[in-house]
Amino acid sequence: MAQIIDISERTLKRWRGVDGLVAEDQRPESEPIEQPHKLTQAEELAILSACNQPQYRSSPPSQIVPSLADKGVYLASESSFYRVLKKHQQQNHRGRMKPPRKVPEPTSFTATGPNQVWSWDISYCPSAVRGQHWYLYLIMDIYSRKIVAWEIHEAESGELAKKLVERALLREGCWHNPPVLHSDNGAPMTSYTLKARLADLGMLMSHSRPRVSNDNPYSESLFRTVKYCPEWPSKGFKSLTAVRDWMLAFEYAYNEQHLHSGIRFVTPADRHRGVDHEHLAHRKMVYERAKRRNPRRWSGPTRNWEVTGPVSLNPGKLQEVERNKLAA
Repeated sequence: MAQIIDISERTLKRWRGVDGLVAEDQRPESEPIEQPHKLTQAEELAILSACNQPQYRSSPPSQIVPSLADKGVYLASESSFYRVLKKHQQQNHRGRMKPPRKVPEPTSFTATGPNQVWSWDISYCPSAVRGQHWYLYLIMDIYSRKIVAWEIHEAESGELAKKLVERALLREGCWHNPPVLHSDNGAPMTSYTLKARLADLGMLMSHSRPRVSNDNPYSESLFRTVKYCPEWPSKGFKSLTAVRDWMLAFEYAYNEQHLHSGIRFVTPADRHRGVDHEHLAHRKMVYERAKRRNPRRWSGPTRNWEVTGPVSLNPGKLQEVERNKLAA
């Protein structure tokens, strides 16, 4: 019975009388117990007086208590200082910095295979002319890190984003089973045109939290890889055609040749096709053969070449801990 109503057995026994019936709650009628070690009014006034002295009025109790101890004075503990200041409405944020704000937990989705969760964003591609640039629309699969679709245009538009998503669904063959589409809160991402079309397709949208810059980490990381590529022109592109040609070559190199560190150094295309386990099994065999050939050089097991498991978008703290345990 205690388990059903979610209380301890001791509480249930205390509630029950001699005859086995539950007695009425006596707490509202009971007199409050005076704590023997409670601070007196004079002691509270002494704490307030100390905190409001010119040399302490801008310091927190964590600074005030040790300073008073250096002078041979002990009034109360730091927690008591904080409690008294809060009681008298003097525990407020001070200084020019903004007080910390509570940020809601980000939306999280877990992909156990390709084409379950996509991430997309828009970034700048500079031209050789100062002030002129083009916009790179890019959609990636977070499970395989594969670039599933991209386009480059001269403007940001929800209509262009809608057409890109449609082409990505057709290209990946998941028109009737669309993935979750995550993005930040930019104007094209939140446009009515895109939202209406995704609703027609039955495609779930996910957005980053307002004013939180790291809720779309996979797209941001990919854009960094794009722009830190050694072939990225430092002086900008000469034309829109040049940008598209460069991005076409980058897509092939990234998807088919780049060994991604987040997926055990296999290519995004191999993981997307589901053949990454074959390459990893071969690497594991090579390492074990090398260990048998010269075991003195190995103080422990060989390198972990197991297939990377599910990938979560903005995992919570517990999910992050579990993921680190599995990775270890």
